Amino acid sequence: MMRLIIITISLWLMVCDVMAANTALVGGRLIDGYGNPPLANSVILIKDDTIVQVGTVATLPIPEGYLVISTEGMDVLPGLWESHAHLMLNGHADYVHWDKTYINRLSDEIMPASALQLLLAGVTSARDLGAPLEDSINIKQRIASGKIPGPRLFVSGPFLQHKAYPGTEAFRWSINSVKDARQKVDKLAEAGVDIIKLIDQDKMSLQEAQAIVEQAHKHGLKVVAHAHRPDEIRRGLAIGVDNFEHTGLTTAPGFPEDVLTQLKERTATGRVAGGPLFWTPTVEGLWNYDAMVANPEHLDADCWQRGLKPDTIADIKQSLQQPGKLSYMQLTPLRKPTLKNKITQLKEAGVVFLVGTDSGIPTKFHCQSTWNELAVWVEVMEISAMDSLRAATYWPAVMMGVSDKLGTVSEGKYADIIAVKGDVLRYINRLSDVSLVMKNGVIYKKDGQVVESAL
Repeated sequence: MMRLIIITISLWLMVCDVMAANTALVGGRLIDGYGNPPLANSVILIKDDTIVQVGTVATLPIPEGYLVISTEGMDVLPGLWESHAHLMLNGHADYVHWDKTYINRLSDEIMPASALQLLLAGVTSARDLGAPLEDSINIKQRIASGKIPGPRLFVSGPFLQHKAYPGTEAFRWSINSVKDARQKVDKLAEAGVDIIKLIDQDKMSLQEAQAIVEQAHKHGLKVVAHAHRPDEIRRGLAIGVDNFEHTGLTTAPGFPEDVLTQLKERTATGRVAGGPLFWTPTVEGLWNYDAMVANPEHLDADCWQRGLKPDTIADIKQSLQQPGKLSYMQLTPLRKPTLKNKITQLKEAGVVFLVGTDSGIPTKFHCQSTWNELAVWVEVMEISAMDSLRAATYWPAVMMGVSDKLGTVSEGKYADIIAVKGDVLRYINRLSDVSLVMKNGVIYKKDGQVVESAL
């Protein structure tokens, strides 16, 4: 009986520890997301789901009744954003098989597992860019209501494109006229999406593509669009797309001069054109592909298995037995030498980068993708650690119009905070091992361990 009482008390204390109404994070170096010099020996006071005060150990006393959590020896920063995730995918190598086999398991298994994996990796906000509408809204609402754990989701629902590929009609909607374009944007907006995803806009008529952007903007929704081909970019600029996705052009060495000129003309307009021109380059999977083939050990990590059923895990594993032979990746080694030049061209054109990874595509797992992308930005693409972190915290919140509540660790914002041991500005890959994950004031990971009682 006494042992049962002790266990009960221990469990109660554990729950109180992760869901305390008043929490103080004390001692760590704060990187607040604004790009300011880090704040040493920080104190962050949190009441319920909101940051109420930020200071230092020397200047901000901790009021009575606050649960104190030490962040000594850690860097503390805003929860990360994953700006290009696919929650309906989990790294399986065969899209055709996956789409057919798992289309009816998205809401119950696949997407909740993806969401949880992102959250435990320190991703507290994510843009899910492409999934069936009903599943997208279902998962978004269940996370928002606290029924399942996951990052704050900003969903697009289905892609809008000229003609959906056979077998993908559940999450890709064809556009066949200007009227159809407007009606489909209306349907998405009325269902509750947060953003519109447009692809193959160069294959549509100018009028159809323009109608999508105009109707989205009428609903207060931003438009993200693929940038795989020069004409996709040209058309996207002509119709007023807000955010381009990917660093495409396959094996071409760089962007055509006329595209770069048009990009510079757009970035020169800034607020007049509705804000910065955002770009999510998704380069890590391309850059690291040959290294992954040489050493595929990370594919055996068990973090990507959390939340998935045994048969799903086995199916994904068998699909990745020979990653060097995946037809999906055969051009990748030829694309790699072009990436640094393309990133340099985009930087010089003045776009504002967002960290996104295409997380969920073959070999790219939700528990690994975001920090891998950040590492390549810093270590290869010569983007500073501070700028890279801002592209994964501050700028996504600005792009999505939620910077009043998200994106920085500051008073009045939601308590979406992560912490890592060591100096993340010198060693960005410390983000591979997040010690603390807090979202909405609830702690999901502490001392590097998942807090199972919070899930």
